Amino acid sequence: MFTIEHDFDATVVTLIDEGDSPLQEDITIHAFQECVTLEQYDPRDDEVKKITLSLHQLQELAAALDLPEGVYKLQGKGANAG
Repeated sequence: MFTIEHDFDATVVTLIDEGDSPLQEDITIHAFQECVTLEQYDPRDDEVKKITLSLHQLQELAAALDLPEGVYKLQGKGANAG
């Protein structure tokens, strides 16, 4: 399950883990004009961990989800093996 909210400066997507245990904490994604952040609560440290991706890194991640093992560099609209 997930939720989508449109704030003033970002779109916020929350991914809620469902199903069999062990379940993970929710992940909150903030999509800003210049970057995307991912946040997840870590109960071991009792704090929220944050990762920031540039838009280019996000494009590479999206492309990587559909590619086999290898080294790639995005050029134009596709990925080329390197």
